[in-house]
Amino acid sequence: MKTTFRFGLALTGALALAACGSSDNASDDAQADSVEMPAEDAMADVTETPVMDEQGTTATLAPATRNRLEEAQDKAEEAQQSAQNAGEAAAAAAADVQAAAEEAAAQAEQKTN
Repeated sequence: MKTTFRFGLALTGALALAACGSSDNASDDAQADSVEMPAEDAMADVTETPVMDEQGTTATLAPATRNRLEEAQDKAEEAQQSAQNAGEAAAAAAADVQAAAEEAAAQAEQKTN
């Protein structure tokens, strides 16, 4: 009796959930509502892209803030250059490993022949 009741309760819940989602067209993709949908609707008719106003961003900064901003930009450029150098070094190391692996494979093949 308990098993029948549990099965009936599960079936009732499944049917209730199935009844909640209605669509006239079975080929429609299910799409959940999100906060992005109203934002996309609001921006649908915007044709211009935003541009940065250099004079409005740095001219109004206090000198100490401007100095900190310039230091941060310099550090960011240094970090980017460091990352670029590390990437180039990694690529060179990978090429060396590849060459060593190919040489070892060639030597192993010569020994077997």
